[in-house]
Amino acid sequence: MSTRQDGAPSPLARSRDDLVQWIAAGEKPKPDWRIGTEHEKFVFYTETLTPVPYAGNRGIRALMEHLVLRYDWEPITEGDNIIALKRPDGLAGGTISLEPGGQFELSGAPLRTLHETADETQEHLNQVLDVGEDLGIGFLGVGFSPKWTLAETPHMPKQRYEVMTRYMPTVGKRGLDMMYRTATIQVNLDFGSEADMVKKLRVSLALQPIATAMFASSPFTEGRINGLKSLRSEVWRETDSRRTGMLPFVFEDGMGYERYVDYALDVPMYFVYRDGRYIDVAGASFRDFMAGRLPALPGELPTLDDWSDHLTTLFPEVRLKRFLEMRGADGGRWPRICALSAFWVGLLYDEVALDAAWDLVKSWTAEDREDLRRTVPRAALAGRFRDTSVQALARAALAISHLGLQRRGETNRKNQDETIYLAPLEYLVGAGRTVADELLERFQGRWRGNIDHIFEEFAF
Repeated sequence: MSTRQDGAPSPLARSRDDLVQWIAAGEKPKPDWRIGTEHEKFVFYTETLTPVPYAGNRGIRALMEHLVLRYDWEPITEGDNIIALKRPDGLAGGTISLEPGGQFELSGAPLRTLHETADETQEHLNQVLDVGEDLGIGFLGVGFSPKWTLAETPHMPKQRYEVMTRYMPTVGKRGLDMMYRTATIQVNLDFGSEADMVKKLRVSLALQPIATAMFASSPFTEGRINGLKSLRSEVWRETDSRRTGMLPFVFEDGMGYERYVDYALDVPMYFVYRDGRYIDVAGASFRDFMAGRLPALPGELPTLDDWSDHLTTLFPEVRLKRFLEMRGADGGRWPRICALSAFWVGLLYDEVALDAAWDLVKSWTAEDREDLRRTVPRAALAGRFRDTSVQALARAALAISHLGLQRRGETNRKNQDETIYLAPLEYLVGAGRTVADELLERFQGRWRGNIDHIFEEFAF
């Protein structure tokens, strides 16, 4: 999740049009489109397989302090706590941040090619594994914490998470699980115009369950089989229906920036950031805030930074800010991190591929899309959709993505194009087996029901 820093005063958001224009300012010409990849990892002590708390000489804070000393990261603080790391001006590498339960996240820099994404990801993993080895810390890449209870999971000292922790149980059954026990891979992609945004948003929302199916890697809860292949995805279905889901209005006539703004205005707020503090306004209306009627801040009007903050608290399967954020995938290791970005770049960054992807999904109804969304957490690639299978849909989507990456023609030093990053997905879809299927086979076979093996065989 986003990390707020104090900076220059932001202009007031005086009208709905100001909010619309804030989003529209994200439009970029195609040569300026970039790829931003985010990935979260569970952090554990290698000798005990227990989660790593924030404090202590081998805690999350110590991990970040060692990254500062060894690799020249700069700390971002909230009070006395280091809550994130950034690169010095002029150095690539993105931002490192903490999710509520200590999930360690790289929010990658906006990069031009998937080859750059692969290099960035590898450099980040090299750094954290180097520091982690000295501290006896390991990193696990799956979609849901496979062993620890919610009570055993540490809480990171970020004020916004305190607000969310209080509010989540009032609006859904699994909000705290979402915060503290899930991990994901996400990719952020650009759009060139309002029409381009709408087409990309429709295609990516419709196909987001296919990404969920291909990346399913969370079949365990507290050391036992949970009956799902992507528990992470199912948790989102039971978190907060007002700010999650498949956004059926996106497929209706008249969809554009204004329609998304109207949706966002109706999603209750969590907080307002003022003078280094997060003020709890959970459940309040941004519409009332714009009218100066926010009970916690009477007479005060929102800024555009407040609007930006509010948009980060919306959690649909694809999120619109000044870019589009793909949110459907479970966490995974290096090949899958790069594969997710490759899948979406191939589909959305080439006009021929985007048209083909729209042809694949344009006849689907809202009920079809919701049915697919309900199916994949339990069945993944083995699920059925209309008169076909999820596996067949995944195969078709991958073929379109492959075409799009070929047409981009971006090669690395070995003269390989970006299709190389689709290979892990093409293999598993061809076999009809997800990481969740492999995990279940090992758990029921040579692991003999002992979940501890996952921390060795599926760690980074």
